[in-house]
Formats: sequence, structure tokens, C-alpha cells
Amino acid sequence: MPLHNGASEPVRRSHSNPLVTLANPAIGDEVRLPDNKLSEDPVPAEVAYRLIHDELLLDGSARLNLATFVTTWMEPHAQQLMADCADKNMIDKDEYPQTAEVERRCVAILADLWHAPHPEHATGCSTTGSSEACMLAGMALKRRWAARVRAAGGDPRTRTPNLVMGANVQVCWEKFCRYWDVEPRTVPMEGDRFHLDAAGAVAHCDEDTIGVVAILGSTFDGSYEPVAEICAALDELAAGGGPDVQVHVDGASGGMIAPFLDPDLEWDFRLPRVASINTSGHKYGLVYPGVGWVLWRDADALPEDLIFRVNYLGGDMPTFALNFSRPGAEVIAQYYNFFRLGFSGFVAVQQASRDVATGLAERIDAMPQFRCLTRGDELPVFAFTTTDDVQGWDVFAVSRRLRERGWQVPAYTFPENRTDLAVLRVVCRNGFSLDLADLFFADLQRAVADLEKDAHSGGQLSGPSGFRH
Repeated sequence: MPLHNGASEPVRRSHSNPLVTLANPAIGDEVRLPDNKLSEDPVPAEVAYRLIHDELLLDGSARLNLATFVTTWMEPHAQQLMADCADKNMIDKDEYPQTAEVERRCVAILADLWHAPHPEHATGCSTTGSSEACMLAGMALKRRWAARVRAAGGDPRTRTPNLVMGANVQVCWEKFCRYWDVEPRTVPMEGDRFHLDAAGAVAHCDEDTIGVVAILGSTFDGSYEPVAEICAALDELAAGGGPDVQVHVDGASGGMIAPFLDPDLEWDFRLPRVASINTSGHKYGLVYPGVGWVLWRDADALPEDLIFRVNYLGGDMPTFALNFSRPGAEVIAQYYNFFRLGFSGFVAVQQASRDVATGLAERIDAMPQFRCLTRGDELPVFAFTTTDDVQGWDVFAVSRRLRERGWQVPAYTFPENRTDLAVLRVVCRNGFSLDLADLFFADLQRAVADLEKDAHSGGQLSGPSGFRH
């Protein structure tokens, strides 16, 4: 339009920056979240945040999730460090050399905790979690087996490698066997033995066994497998002319519990037959998902031909991972916990979780309707089932009833040979306080009372529920 001096005002186009917030308080009621394709136009940041935030209210509360082993609470300072590092690519060690140094320090700290022969020269790396760490460890086991076969004049391409493990392994080991063409030799549960034992491990080994997986902390019930006994039995097997089979310890949870609460338990690199160990930093390493760690006894235990070297990111960098680009935030958070807590701090935090677990297990075991299979005195995790006197309801009904109060407690049956056994499992993590445990126990008592009342009215309360990993 004309200006006062007669000149024409420049034509002003509407603002095209999608980050500009529109001054319309009702706009959130006028748009829909995209389901299958992008919407035509942008929306203000506040609207996008609010609508997505409101949908996420339908998720369960992470703090009340007693199914997951994954960390659900961290200190604000750790969260700030993670935000500071969210844009750093962990793989680009030339561009972010200090983040790479922090990763090296974490590996060395774990090597020291796990009694590696030379922790100052530790061989290991961070991963996105224990699943990737197990894949890497399994690849190293298979590659070393192939080298042994070739050294003896054989051809590994004409043979079928196998991996021995208990029926209680996490599903990542089944994935490894399927993805890398390895025969899984699964030792079934039997009676009250719910995990791998030495006799079962040895009985399933032969010349094509790439390794035995021993689990320090079963996801089914929280119990430790007898790593030292398994190693001793394999020592005897080798000494008697049998195959010389190495052990990988899946310490996804126990690898960050046993060093602090069970220092005299020999399960780690103190046992010469243990070739590698993994753990989840995002479980009892107290870090948000996802970070894991895998370490080898020494450089000889990790075949050199599995390591790739790249130089297009700015320098010659060795890498051994299934993933490539990933944020460095979780590695920094792991180092924060190591620095913040120190050894005695980790002892205090993990002991608090174990105290909550053992105390809660004791109270539940005292209820006439339940009996505990484990008591939380290894991992801060315990499983319990109903007694023979319970009629008209089962553990699945308990799980559903507890969910009404927000508690997520998995109910599941055990694997082959013990599918008759259905249990509930409680995982006690940092942040699940004595006060929350008291509230949970009170809700459990109310749930049982309601179920007993409903059962007396003639109903059968059951059905599948929850998950176990």
C-alpha cells in the first residue's frame, strides 16, 4: 500500500519459518498427529510437544516398571551431561578424541573390576547394549574355533559350530546362533535346577563347540550360574583329552553387581578359562538405555581380522561393532557414574537394591498364597509363584490386577521341561526405594484379597500377561 511520502511499501510475504509459534491457543485442537504420512504443513513447536506428550501419557510409569532391568532414574547432573553430548558421534574418535578417551577409561575401569590380567591395556569397547556385546563376543568365539580347526588341518566350512548354554539365556544368544549359523545346544531345566550347571555344560560339548555361555544373573529368577564350577569341569574335560572350550560370561546384570557385593565370588577373568565378559551399562551400570560393554581377557582373545580400520572420518581408527554411528551420551553418563560414586558408592547403591529385594521377597514368601523360588540375594531380583492351596486365580491374574495400580510385574512360564511353572518376577533397581516397596507390598496384599473374594464367587481368573526380559 502507499506510504505517507507516496512511495510504495515492499511486498511482505507471510513468514515461512516453521519454527515460529502461531499465536493461536486452540491450534492444538485443529490438527491431528500424522499416522501414515507427513502432514501438509508444519505446526508450532509447543503444539507438537504437547500433542506428543499427551499421547505418551498412555505409557506406563517407568519408575513403577518392575519388569525391566533397565535404569529408569538418573541424577539431573548426569542427564545434563547426556544432553551436552547427544550430538557427538561415538564412532568419530578423531573428531571427538576426549569422548574416545572417556570410553577407554571406562573399559579400563571394568577390566580392573573384572580382574583382567593387564587392565591398563584392556581390550574391549562400548556397544549399544548387551545384545550387541554378546554378538561381538560370539563372533570372536566362532572365529577362534575356526582358527583351531584350520590349525589342526580341518576345514571349518565343512563343519557345524555349536554354542552351549542354558535354557534360561536371553534371546540375544538365540539370535546370535541363527544369524551366524551356529547350532544352539541348549541345556534344559530340570526339577528345581533353573539354569546351566557344570555337568550339563560338559555333556553338551564336543570338538565343534565354540564356547560355553555362563550367565551371571538369570533373567528368569535373578540367580547366578556357577561359573567357577563350569570352568573347573571344562578344565577337567580338556585335561582328559577332550575339547578345550572357552567360556563367555554374560554378566548383563551381575557384571555390575558381583564386583561390589560379592567380591570373593570367582566368576570373572580370575578364572583362566573365561575369555570374554559383557555387561549392560544401562542395567545395574545405572545409565539410561542404551550402552553395553564387552571385554576380552587380552588382545589375543580378540581375533585381529574382526577389527576394521577406517580413515575417512579424519584419522586411522580401529572399530569393532555391529552399529556404526551412535551418540556418545551414554558412555559419558557411564563415566559420570564411575567418577561420581567410586567403589564404595557403587557398593552402597547396589546393596540398597539388594536390601529392598531380599526384604520384599521375605515378606511375600511369608504370605500363605506365595512361595519364592529366589530371594534377591544374588541379583536384586526374585521370582515367586503361587502355593498349591491357591484355587481360582494364578500369577497372571495377579499381574493384571497390579497393573490397575500402575505396577508392571511380568508373569510367565518357564521354558521347556518346566512349562508347568508360572511365576511373577520383581526387579529391584536404583530408585525403587523402601517406601515404594512398602506401597507395592500393600497393593499386592489388596490384589490377593480381591482375587480371593472374586474366586469365591465362582470365577476362574487367569490368562497371559507381561514379559520377562
